[in-house]
Amino acid sequence: MFDHGRGIPIVLIPGIQGRWEWMQQAVDTLATRNRVITDSLPGEPGSIASINTHRGFDSFTDWLDQLLATANVDRVSLCGISYGGWIAVHYAAKRPMAISSLTLVSTPSPNWQPPCRIQRYLQAPRLMAPIFAATSPLRLYPEISTALPSLQQRLRFGAKYLTGVIKSPATPTRMAERMRLAQQVDFRADCSRILAPTQVITGETHLDRVVPVNSSREYLGVISKSKAVTIKNTGHIGIATRPTHFAKLVSDHAQKTIGIKSRTEQVPA
Repeated sequence: MFDHGRGIPIVLIPGIQGRWEWMQQAVDTLATRNRVITDSLPGEPGSIASINTHRGFDSFTDWLDQLLATANVDRVSLCGISYGGWIAVHYAAKRPMAISSLTLVSTPSPNWQPPCRIQRYLQAPRLMAPIFAATSPLRLYPEISTALPSLQQRLRFGAKYLTGVIKSPATPTRMAERMRLAQQVDFRADCSRILAPTQVITGETHLDRVVPVNSSREYLGVISKSKAVTIKNTGHIGIATRPTHFAKLVSDHAQKTIGIKSRTEQVPA
């Protein structure tokens, strides 16, 4: 568990790979202006929780409950990265009074269904992992080269990113399990119960080759009064390639909404 900084408490939820350390630069940048609370997903080394097979996807709700209790906070600004956005949506729907604002970053559609490539991965995660790892640089390089125009910047970024991956490796079987758990949830129904002011952050349409921008923006049609924000010159990993811009968007959203009462609080008793 990571808990650092002062100010509005912001909880960051990592993506499908599960390790909060992959967000290290964004976490550190955000912590200069806010109190940042995060943890690796349940089941990962160092996480405060594990997956309860009987609870299914609600294991993530239990994990966030435990995270907030450990941090001694009862109301936070919640930010989910990619797959973590699904966890954030589900939690914001189940615990509306605990969320002052919600940020979804390059999160797959609430109606998402796994394409053939992902289905093959789910069937044999260990076997498919080398192929997934080998093709990832091809998907990510266009946005890295756009965000970091000089070769020196790209080499430095690549070395730092690879070092982080080696130190905090993702586990294919746990990633596959998380995807299967998500398929049990009606995220569209969850969206209709979200009360918190919501922003949907994406990169540029032609640069995100992991989660299509149009897929993420489907939340604008199902979460009341949500808004779209674009991080220019990046795609899916803007938290890594443009952490300062990302941190400002999340921090500003938290600052603007901290005094806004939820729709439930505004209804007279």
